[in-house]
Amino acid sequence: MINLFTDLPSTVIKRVDQLHLIQAYGGDCHLAVDKLLQKTVLMGGKRLRPLMTYLMADFFDLNLSDVDHLASSIELVHAASLAHDDVVDGASTRRGLPSINQVGGNKAAVLAGDYLLAKVIVRLSQSGNLILVQEMSQIIEALALGEWIQHEAAKNRHYSRQIIEEIALKKTASVMSWCTTAPALFGDKSPAVVEYARSFGTNLGVAFQLIDDCLDFSEKSNKDLFLDLDNGMINSVLFELLQENAKLHEAYGKGESLRSLWDSGEFTYEHLTGPLLKVRQKATEHLNQCRELLTVLAKETSHASKSEEVRKKPLLWILEYLACRDS
Repeated sequence: MINLFTDLPSTVIKRVDQLHLIQAYGGDCHLAVDKLLQKTVLMGGKRLRPLMTYLMADFFDLNLSDVDHLASSIELVHAASLAHDDVVDGASTRRGLPSINQVGGNKAAVLAGDYLLAKVIVRLSQSGNLILVQEMSQIIEALALGEWIQHEAAKNRHYSRQIIEEIALKKTASVMSWCTTAPALFGDKSPAVVEYARSFGTNLGVAFQLIDDCLDFSEKSNKDLFLDLDNGMINSVLFELLQENAKLHEAYGKGESLRSLWDSGEFTYEHLTGPLLKVRQKATEHLNQCRELLTVLAKETSHASKSEEVRKKPLLWILEYLACRDS
């Protein structure tokens, strides 16, 4: 899938293609755990998070081989979060294949996710950079809190715009912020540059989540179609729908399931047109903020052999890819 990014630097693409995640966590765990991970959450995907890590490292003129541990660490944490999410959400598929909880059961899925998280912290600790360990620890904390907030909101049927935004920040933007912040920290950039890089990743992550919410209603998506709907969880699109439709909001608040409301025809694709457009527009605003931050980062830093425009081009391409993403 990574070969879709044909306009990106070949050195970066090659690095992502050669990223060995088994070696990243040692490949020394129980054989059954290794097989379960390789058949599920570590199988395939676009590897967008390692890709972003390498692209930021290249932007900061770092040696790509020096940041392999940064790229693999965030992909393993992402994989762990997928394993846990599949259990919590009761997912049946991921990327068109049986999800980890379907393959190995809930207990094995949770334990495999825990193993990956522990292995990441051990490996980062061995690198000797405690600031990076702290950063990753905060991301793992944010992922757990984000899942908890989402679970409580669904259970209590109480959502607000602030809750929707906090879930996106903790569950998605926190991970993407590592991809942009870790290379800056590793490269000993100034505190100002580190914070610009962090903001870039945060905005990128929020935009990614908003677009992902829209894809929950796309037949082109590899996600379980209507997964949030079936789980009774309100994503940003469904939140906007309920804000626009008092009748639906009242029915949901009284305990009516979103799936039954859909099946009964209380709302259809036509009702989703406005909410989908609104969420896409919000995603565009965050991507535009990324473009502005990238310009600032280019001016605040230098590269031995590349101009500002050349340095920005690969990252701008990623922003365009996300803006047009439909699967």
